Amino acid sequence: MRALAIVHQADAGPGVFGDAFRDQGVELDEWLIAEEPRPPRDPSDYAAVLTFGGAMHVDQENRHPWLGDEKALLTGLIERGVPLLGVCLGAQLVAEVAGATARPAREPEIGWYGVELLSEAAGDPLLGPLTPGFTAFQWHSYEFDLPPGATPLARSPVCLQAYRVGELAWGIQFHAEVTEEIVETWIADYRSDPDAVRIAIDPKRLLQETRQAIDAWNELGRGLCERFIEVATRRE
Repeated sequence: MRALAIVHQADAGPGVFGDAFRDQGVELDEWLIAEEPRPPRDPSDYAAVLTFGGAMHVDQENRHPWLGDEKALLTGLIERGVPLLGVCLGAQLVAEVAGATARPAREPEIGWYGVELLSEAAGDPLLGPLTPGFTAFQWHSYEFDLPPGATPLARSPVCLQAYRVGELAWGIQFHAEVTEEIVETWIADYRSDPDAVRIAIDPKRLLQETRQAIDAWNELGRGLCERFIEVATRRE
């Protein structure tokens, strides 16, 4: 089995999800879509696709024209029933192509926040085992509505955190993929994010909290990805 990771910027890659794919013996191609116009292979060659985060937003096609191409690709994946997992920006993109609205949230979530699993998540193959909830690493300023006909799976006090479209496409707002190294890079560069500056995050405190929480968080993230791989394997 071969899978595709759509990466929007170099410091926001698959992280521990990549480890999970390697451990399961699945080849994972990474596509830095902002720099390469085409994926490494024909999209139809992939048994599963993941799309990750980035500093850009879903409504910035004028600044990032490749967003339109990605939206068209994601639409086709959903129509063909290819297992799909969107993370943060990726979740917002999947939500939009599935018919929902993605827009600025009433407040950013940057740091560690509680996430509550909803009753609809009880039988979900990815999120169900995480009931009743967990503390998640977040870094986002946008949110998404629930796509028509989709199943809501989790939320925080600020916004919807996870959903499933049909049986094979998921979006998660939280960053289950991040490693300590990825988070450290984001914190070191936090001044490039106007919302992080506006809400005056404390980089030293956030780094300390991350170092305390990251091992358990990485275990949760690997488990979530392994369950996604199981879904994709069964579908193949």
